[in-house]
Amino acid sequence: MADEVKLTAKSFEPLDRSKNLDSEKISAPNLTFMQDAWRRLKKNKSAVIAMVILILFFIMAILSFFPSVLPHQPNAINTQYANLPPKWPGVDINGVNGTLVQGGSRINAYAQAGAASNVHFWLGTDYLGRDLLSRILTGTRISLTVAVVATLVDLLFGVTYGMFSGWKGGRVDNFMQRLIEIIMSIPTLVIVVLLMLILKPGMWSIILTIAFSSWTTMARLTRAQTLELKEQEYILAARTLGESPIKIAFKHLLPNLSSIIIIQTMFTIPSAIFFEAFLSFVGIGIPNPTASLGTLLNDGQKNFQFLPYQMWYPAIVLSIIMIAFNVFADGLRDAFDPQTKE
Repeated sequence: MADEVKLTAKSFEPLDRSKNLDSEKISAPNLTFMQDAWRRLKKNKSAVIAMVILILFFIMAILSFFPSVLPHQPNAINTQYANLPPKWPGVDINGVNGTLVQGGSRINAYAQAGAASNVHFWLGTDYLGRDLLSRILTGTRISLTVAVVATLVDLLFGVTYGMFSGWKGGRVDNFMQRLIEIIMSIPTLVIVVLLMLILKPGMWSIILTIAFSSWTTMARLTRAQTLELKEQEYILAARTLGESPIKIAFKHLLPNLSSIIIIQTMFTIPSAIFFEAFLSFVGIGIPNPTASLGTLLNDGQKNFQFLPYQMWYPAIVLSIIMIAFNVFADGLRDAFDPQTKE
């Protein structure tokens, strides 16, 4: 036949490797789930900025443990320097040059207080002459410590409770969920008051209050995800092979629950910070003279009409921390969701 094709021996020779044929090459990088989540997170600029801001706040909070790092002692009282405005050395701009308006005219508050030329307070002082910058750094550390420790307790108990409830199922699960509903029905302020009657007002009573009232959300989310995961083929295969429930929990359940645990944790921390600030603001949280963002707001609102900076600075710090945590949590939620469009 005229259109018959004849194959020669050369037709079966191997292709030249130097031609770099990529017809079946997989161009996507070989990434694990966490590596892919980190890649997605880095593309979210706002989440990265929020993460950097939070890292800076945590570094400043850690450094505030060392008194030598602070400009002044946070609880040192000096009534001579009471209610001094902010003063930045070498800067002559109203608001940060140590002057304020009094009686319709601008005066040098530092000269009027008899302060030496080398005395300056970057964010001013409060009504007892305590340095606001030092107290804000210390208050940020205490607020972050309360929130992080309470969240860790919430994480440990809530995840364990939710996994056990979802794994057991049946009547055990039904009883445990009814118990959660009872706890959620109790107002948080009632829990605070009851704990204050038993414990002294302070950091640990607030930590116990936040941990006791916030673990239920983590438990319910973990339980719902566990109910879904325990029916997966790899879980059924592990149970068939005789793996213990504890080993299945650590080897299979926890890695697959990591995304929802991390995201919920990032949402729990700012809520705990705000709750601690609220309790301290109304006077049933961190007691004086210990500084926290809530006590600083409480002190600042007393002179807000005449010295607004005493309330503005701690309010700005609290707002930045809250916004950064929420933006970062949103970024983590998008990063851990494989269905998110890039």
